[in-house]
Amino acid sequence: MALPSPGGLGYFGLYNAMGEGYFEEEGLEIIPQSVNGSAQVIQALLSGQAQLGHPGPGPVLNAVENGAEIVYIYNYFARSQFNLVVPEASDYQSPTDLKGKVIGVGTADGAEVAFVRSILDDAGMTEGEDYSFITVGEGGMAVAGFMQNSIDAYASDTAGVATLQLRGIPLRILTPPKFQSYFGNGYAVTTEYFENNQDILTRFGRALVKGMKFGMDPANRAATLEHAKLGNPQQLEDMEFADALLDVYFNLTSPLDPDKGFGYQAPEAWQQWHDTLVNAGDLDAPMDNLEAAYSNALIEAWNAD
Repeated sequence: MALPSPGGLGYFGLYNAMGEGYFEEEGLEIIPQSVNGSAQVIQALLSGQAQLGHPGPGPVLNAVENGAEIVYIYNYFARSQFNLVVPEASDYQSPTDLKGKVIGVGTADGAEVAFVRSILDDAGMTEGEDYSFITVGEGGMAVAGFMQNSIDAYASDTAGVATLQLRGIPLRILTPPKFQSYFGNGYAVTTEYFENNQDILTRFGRALVKGMKFGMDPANRAATLEHAKLGNPQQLEDMEFADALLDVYFNLTSPLDPDKGFGYQAPEAWQQWHDTLVNAGDLDAPMDNLEAAYSNALIEAWNAD
């Protein structure tokens, strides 16, 4: 399996399934290997160096547009990994409440800036007129921004939410549901592997879902943190931070629609990604067959228990 980064906590379901023996029960051995980003994950799949990968939806659509036969089979980060957040103690309940306010960002041109700008554009607000951005830095610097009242809200990534909450600032997320559906990385295979290895992939997904459910059971929290060391022991050196970060990953990977189960891919969410990439010029033209890039064929079997 090719992973785009050496995250242990981010793939807690995978490492739970390894640590608890769920893959072994299914007759599978999983060997995770970290590479540098989604493009290299896709290269590894296409070259046969990996049978499974964990790329992002944007790179997958770019690859499919260029003729690669890749299919997304499991929506792992079901929610956006960026969020518009405010302190829970504040009066702000929706993006429109931030009119005339200052929003802190980690970097002036980070991906989270474009994400939050799109939320406020959708709310009919214009940067420079209705709100302003100020660069305050990552995580801990945002804590100072809130405490000094120099920012009213923050455009946060995954680690930023954990840092703020760990430093004593409980957060309210103002990201509207339709923006939460900008899902992140998930499990993918080549189309050929998908068509020829349905049994293996059924067993893989069944074990993975067991690992997800195991992790989200509060009784298994200590074991989940321990299993995450299989992927990245350095990430667990600060156990207090790791514990806070784990809650963020639980939120990111929980199904948007629990009735659909873990891994389900909403066609409208794929269409949203597709249209965004076309409008931004990342895709040369609308795709004729977007449905070829993803499949929900195994979701029911994975979630049967």
